[in-house]
Amino acid sequence: MNIIGISGLNNSVLFKKTMFPDLEKGYYRIAQGFDSAAALVSEEGVISAVAEERFNREKATNLFPINAIEYCLNSKNISLDNIDFIAHGFDYEPFRDLYLKDEYLEKQFSQVYSKEALIKVLEQNLPSSNMSEKLVQVPHHIAHAASAFYPSGFDESLILVSDGMGEVHSATIAIGSGNEIEIIEQIPALHSLGILYGVFTIYLGFQMGMDEYKVMGLAPYGDRRKYFAKIMDFINLKDNGTYTIPLLFLNETNEDKETYRRTLDSLVNIFGPKRENDSEITQDHMDIAAGLQAALESSLMHVLRYFKKETGQKNLCMAGGVALNCTANGLIKRSRIFKDIFIQPAAGDDGTAVGAGLYIVNQKSSRPYHKKMALPYWGPEYENDDIMHLLNKEVGIEYKHYESFKELAKRLAEYINQGKIVGYFQERMEFGPRALGNRSILADPRDPEMRDRVNSLIKKREGFRPFAPAVIEEEANTYFEIAKGDEDIYSYMLFVTRVRENFRKNLPAITHVDGSARVQTVCKEKNQRFWTVINEFGKISGIPIILNTSFNVKGQPIVCSPSEAIETFLFAGLDLLVLGNFLILRNNI
Repeated sequence: MNIIGISGLNNSVLFKKTMFPDLEKGYYRIAQGFDSAAALVSEEGVISAVAEERFNREKATNLFPINAIEYCLNSKNISLDNIDFIAHGFDYEPFRDLYLKDEYLEKQFSQVYSKEALIKVLEQNLPSSNMSEKLVQVPHHIAHAASAFYPSGFDESLILVSDGMGEVHSATIAIGSGNEIEIIEQIPALHSLGILYGVFTIYLGFQMGMDEYKVMGLAPYGDRRKYFAKIMDFINLKDNGTYTIPLLFLNETNEDKETYRRTLDSLVNIFGPKRENDSEITQDHMDIAAGLQAALESSLMHVLRYFKKETGQKNLCMAGGVALNCTANGLIKRSRIFKDIFIQPAAGDDGTAVGAGLYIVNQKSSRPYHKKMALPYWGPEYENDDIMHLLNKEVGIEYKHYESFKELAKRLAEYINQGKIVGYFQERMEFGPRALGNRSILADPRDPEMRDRVNSLIKKREGFRPFAPAVIEEEANTYFEIAKGDEDIYSYMLFVTRVRENFRKNLPAITHVDGSARVQTVCKEKNQRFWTVINEFGKISGIPIILNTSFNVKGQPIVCSPSEAIETFLFAGLDLLVLGNFLILRNNI
């Protein structure tokens, strides 16, 4: 059985721009259906998966994932005729009647959410495939839940899905058992922790639906206690393990609801003027971010403690945009409420392409899929011959080819030890927002100036943003507060833990202001090339850790192709570039 899973709502932004043409640009991010992606799934699991942004270069795009679908088909050398089902990670049909009570909502349903609208988009993009007959719609939170539970390797698990919203819910608590997912509680979209966090993101001068991770990175600079009580006043924790957020009820008109204007007005009345984009970040902004992060963590722990007690489940799976909050994830891990935790690395809406596909496999096939996934290297790869052909066409680029990757790794480690910043491009691209060592920028974590260098010169981004350390799995416990046996959970770069105190001064570029780090453990068997580079650097430096950040600059998706890697290498001022077995040098090296 071959299934194409897709995410995204092609018409959502266009509809909003048509209905509200004069909004500030950032408010068009308050919409459903971003992070369009496609995945090819079978009874063997995920064969390929990629976000559409990597092809059309529009970050977090909502447009139909036609290029991603074509890649998935080509990865197995099949055509659309070989596809049994196309599974979409939204299903608004059960809620059609809710949209018939208001002229604006009726238009929105008809043009954006309805099955007819999706079929029209399918027929426009896949005109000869007759895919509309193969279309199956999967409820959004079920797709999220499936994306986490089926690849977790757990026989049973509590599942928490938390995001801005699905069709009409913002959180779902379920139990996964065998091949079944049973919903036991849901929290309406009107009470969304994800939306509350997003509205504060706007208040702090960033983009909702895009920059919440910046707020998470800003929070450790603030005092968590200063505004915690005020923010928790917005969240009513209930005895049944759920919560309500009345602050989000204030928006009455459709335009208010599409911008959260009245909620933002309330924040201004309570905390003072909204920060404007690119203006100074004050200590007060840091304190608000810290209080918000603490409130999110308290609310999640409230939910999890209650449903852990109610269900007795020992394992936890998480998905949805809130599950990308690595600081909260780290707290949940350290709480030891659950024996084991799994978060699918594309926990946002791109991951629903995988989840929708896996759900239909488990519903329709006689051979359902349910086993622990490997690392999500599911994207395009390029052969050395293709890379050499491209390099030979580029004018003024010097390169050296290494027959032995180990020799290249040794040379690369020497350059990193000398303070060089490297663009690193290898094998299949990662699926999800994290660069896990195949589309990365690498640097020396010991250099106290390296974080500022990479932030200002290379990434062109805010200086408060931290960078992740990639450490060989065997030494993770030495440098970070990671228990023996827990190394694998950190391989997806989704949990924050603490750098051991005696190593913080030696690792200033990857140690955040609060002593924490978003660690990536690297296993030799799962990514031998990246492990080899880190190990060789360890032999020279004495520390088998490398600063690892995604291979892109501010506002752009992670590079997908060698040509994009070269373009970013030249634009960003990287010192050198590794493409497969090729080392590309600048003239001044």
